[in-house]
Amino acid sequence: MEKNNIEKEINFFNGKTNLQEDNKIILVTGGAGFIGSNFIRHLINKYPNFKVINFDKLTYSGNLNNLTTLEDNNNYVFVKGNVSDPKDVKTTFEQFNPDFVVHFAAESHVDKSIINPNIFLETNVLGTQIMLNYSREYKVQKFVQISTDEVYGSIQENCNVGEEGSLAPNNPYAASKASADLLLRVAYQTYGQRVNIVRACNNFGPYQFPEKFIPIIITNALQNKEIPVYGNGINVREWIHVEDHCRAIDTIMQDGKSGEIYNVGTGNKWRNIDLVEHILQKLDLKNDLISYVLDRQGHDIRYSVDSSKIRKQLNWEPQIDFETGLEQVISWYKNHLDWIEEINSGEYAAYFKEIYKPRMMDTD
Repeated sequence: MEKNNIEKEINFFNGKTNLQEDNKIILVTGGAGFIGSNFIRHLINKYPNFKVINFDKLTYSGNLNNLTTLEDNNNYVFVKGNVSDPKDVKTTFEQFNPDFVVHFAAESHVDKSIINPNIFLETNVLGTQIMLNYSREYKVQKFVQISTDEVYGSIQENCNVGEEGSLAPNNPYAASKASADLLLRVAYQTYGQRVNIVRACNNFGPYQFPEKFIPIIITNALQNKEIPVYGNGINVREWIHVEDHCRAIDTIMQDGKSGEIYNVGTGNKWRNIDLVEHILQKLDLKNDLISYVLDRQGHDIRYSVDSSKIRKQLNWEPQIDFETGLEQVISWYKNHLDWIEEINSGEYAAYFKEIYKPRMMDTD
C-alpha cells in the first residue's frame, strides 16, 4: 500500500498504549476455528501478560473443544458473537477495549461459497467492515486481516506471486476475501488506521476441520471411507504448518509496517493426487480409497506465493519441516478418533453428502 499521511495517523492513535508495552489485549475473531484456535494457544503460551478475547459465532466449523485446555486460564475469555452484527461487535469493544484485532472470522470453504455466496458476502465483507468501523472508533493499535493466497487466482507454472500481484479471484470465497482486503486498504488510506494483511498458503495441523484437504484424506482413510479428489488431481497447492503461520501472524501483528501486505509461504508444493497417495502410503493403505469427483467450477490450477518480503523485512522463516509436520498431524488424528466421530455425527456429515456424493464419477 502507498505511504499514508503520518500526521493523520499520529492524531488518530494519540493516547493509546505503545506497541511494545506489555499487558496487551488481543481480540481474536473466529478464534474457535482451526487457525484462530491455534493462534490463541500460541499467544497464551508465549505471552503470559496478554489477555486474549475469543470472539466467535460458533458455526459448524467452530469448535470450543479446540480450546478446552484454556478454559481455566484467567488471560483467556470467550465471547459468543457475530462479526456481521454491529450490536455484538460494539458490546465486545465496549467491554474489552482491545489493543489489537486479529480478524480470522470468515466463511472459508470454496464449495460452500459456490452453493451460497450470499453468506460469504455478509460475513467476509460486511463483517470485516463492521470490525474496521469499531476498531477505528475504539482506536485499536493494529488491525490484522487474515486473508488467503486464493485472492491472486491461479498462478502460472514456474511463477510465484508477490504482494504487488493483481487480485484475480475465481470463486465467491476468494472474491469475498479480496473485497475485504480492499476494505483494509481503504481503512489505511482514508482513515489512517494501522492495518496489515496476511496472505498465507494452505495450512495444515491439529484441530483442522475435515472439510479441508489434508484432514479429509486422513480422517476418511482412518475410517476406510472414499477420499474425494477433484478432476484429475493435478491442481497444485503450497503447504504450511499452522504453527509456522501463527508465528508469522504474531510477527506481523507486532512488527509489520503499517499498511503492508505480507505473503506467508514455504515453497513446499504438492499436486493434490500426489499428496493423497503420499498420505495413504504413510498409513499403509492402498490407493483404491481414492474417488475422483467432478471438478469444482472455476477450480484454480496452481497457487504459489513469493514470501521473500516477510523473510527479509521481519526475519521470519518456517521452522516445521513438512514431513515432520505431516507425521505429527497423522498421529494427532489417530489419537483423536472421538473428535472425528463427534464431527461426523453432526452437520458436517450432511454437508459432505451434499457436496461430494452427487459429483462422484464412475472410474471403472
